[in-house]
Amino acid sequence: MTFHFNLREIVTATMVLFAVIDILGSIPIIIGLRKKVGHIQSEKASIVAAFLMVAFLFVGEEILKLIGIDVNSFAVAGALIIFFLAIEMILGITLYKDDEPESASIVPIAFPLIAGAGTLTSLLSLRAEYYVENIIIAIILNIIFVYLVLKSSAKIERVLGKNGVSVIRKVFGVILMAIAVKLFTTNIHGLLAT
Repeated sequence: MTFHFNLREIVTATMVLFAVIDILGSIPIIIGLRKKVGHIQSEKASIVAAFLMVAFLFVGEEILKLIGIDVNSFAVAGALIIFFLAIEMILGITLYKDDEPESASIVPIAFPLIAGAGTLTSLLSLRAEYYVENIIIAIILNIIFVYLVLKSSAKIERVLGKNGVSVIRKVFGVILMAIAVKLFTTNIHGLLAT
């Protein structure tokens, strides 16, 4: 078994997941949950989110085959979702909003806050273009960062302030939009060729 480690793929996949998970943008939600519930299970939420993401990376394609959808079609759909997520981040608008979670257990944080529909769609879109081992490294790097943010969310908000968090969201929104366009153009060729 040969591994195809590629630094460029790892960096790109890490940035895509970082932007889609948008844990910094979720700091206000996390702080709100902490005030409501008192304690957030950072370790549990991070481990469950990592498990969900890796499992979907391997089983997601099989699920698609089962319902008769090829990876290129899913990647194009994923690119469109990523594009709309980017628009939300850049313009500061909400196109889609989940119900606000009631408790800080695994359910609201691990899923859908970290490993939500956008993240899972992005994973399959990335799988259409990159080697699995590079995506797994990207998942691990993001989960480490997510864990650190969950552990120190109040401190981060104090340091960055509302404006700092907003600037970071907008910058990653632009990066995410560029990646969505690239994913779309790459996979639309595969769709049109069939």
